[in-house]
Amino acid sequence: MSFREKLNAVQSMPVAHEQSQGPSESYKQIKADIHLKLLDKFDLTVLESLAPEKLRQEIGTMVERLLLEEQAAVNDIERRMLIRDIQHEMLGFGPLELLMADPTVSDILVNSYNKIYVERKGKLELTNVSFTDDQHLLRILDKIVSLVGRRIDESSPMVDARLPDGSRVNAVIPPIALDGPMMSIRRFAHIPLRMENLIHDLKSLTPEMGVLLEGLARAKVNMIISGGTGAGKTTLLNILSGYIPASERVVTIEDAAELQMQQPHVVRLETRPANIEGKGEVTARALVRNALRMRPDRIVIGEVRGAEAVDMLQAMNTGHEGSLTTIHANTPRDAVSRLENMIGMANLNLPNKAMRQQIASAITVVIQGLRLIDGKRKITSIQEITGMEGDVITMQEIFAYRQTGVDNNGNIVGYFHATGVRPKFADRLQAFGVTLPDSMFDPSKRYS
Repeated sequence: MSFREKLNAVQSMPVAHEQSQGPSESYKQIKADIHLKLLDKFDLTVLESLAPEKLRQEIGTMVERLLLEEQAAVNDIERRMLIRDIQHEMLGFGPLELLMADPTVSDILVNSYNKIYVERKGKLELTNVSFTDDQHLLRILDKIVSLVGRRIDESSPMVDARLPDGSRVNAVIPPIALDGPMMSIRRFAHIPLRMENLIHDLKSLTPEMGVLLEGLARAKVNMIISGGTGAGKTTLLNILSGYIPASERVVTIEDAAELQMQQPHVVRLETRPANIEGKGEVTARALVRNALRMRPDRIVIGEVRGAEAVDMLQAMNTGHEGSLTTIHANTPRDAVSRLENMIGMANLNLPNKAMRQQIASAITVVIQGLRLIDGKRKITSIQEITGMEGDVITMQEIFAYRQTGVDNNGNIVGYFHATGVRPKFADRLQAFGVTLPDSMFDPSKRYS
């Protein structure tokens, strides 16, 4: 089929094909042919010097000119779709641009070039968006990871990266991925969520819990946010960091930079994988050690997952109060146990009691987040580490969420409540001007 015949074949496609069945094979081929002709016909190095909006208009003009030269009989809707898709291909991330522009999409999961899922309001949906083939998907992957100086190929088939808007990307390609290249994108809102959104809009916690967490951040209390994948740990970390005074110097350490810090005095550090020769790796532990020499008031670690836990605890115990991090764990007690395991990764041969003393003296509060089966996120527990009894770290729960059932629509039914325990850190908060009324800890009050 000639180029003109392919273009004319567009007329036989349904107008709303993207909303119903997705683009047909002939449409994909037409788009690919026009894209190749643009690359051959025009000097893109000159176009790259233009402003983004001007460049977008110039590409649209080029596509119009090509269609006119080929005397293609395409209607206005089809012409606009071709222009838009080629603009996305050349300036953005191809078919993913449509999903990235949708504010209701929180996750984009590419299982194969023609099977892409999204998460909306906590629920997964299969979309009709697709790439042309595996090579098309690989080109977009390469464009994404090259933006942050990473690479993905057979010698390095896994990569963590980030998009310009801060979204986190993980990609895996063959031979590790058996069914072709795969990618997951964890998106972040352009306008960061605030505590008010969690309380009033998402119902993730109560106003009393919000006041308590704000006071803990202002009073420079060391905290760990625990939870599973998608539980909202990073979102809560971003919100809590917003209460750090602007006068304090904050150093952040992440594997793939995604924190949206609101302070003016922030130093951002990011780990680096080894190069193709196996050299040049910069670990999170090395960054934590280096951060201690950068005169930080607080250290914020995106996620602690290895031997860097030792240096983090030492930092918390040596004047860097108010430091924050997240950890993957199902309960606050599990989070403490995982920290013990991570300390063991450092090969320090510390006795169990010494490790637990380090943890008990460094960390004051563990916040547990949970993603429920209906997709909603809740802060299910706020616990205080009170010290040691023998060889055991003692903890007491301050606030909790209790699930009582599931309604007819599949939504979780439950309530928040205080346990009636007044925390020991209340005196520290009082010293920082944060007063916690006794009524806040009334166990008889329940909030749905």
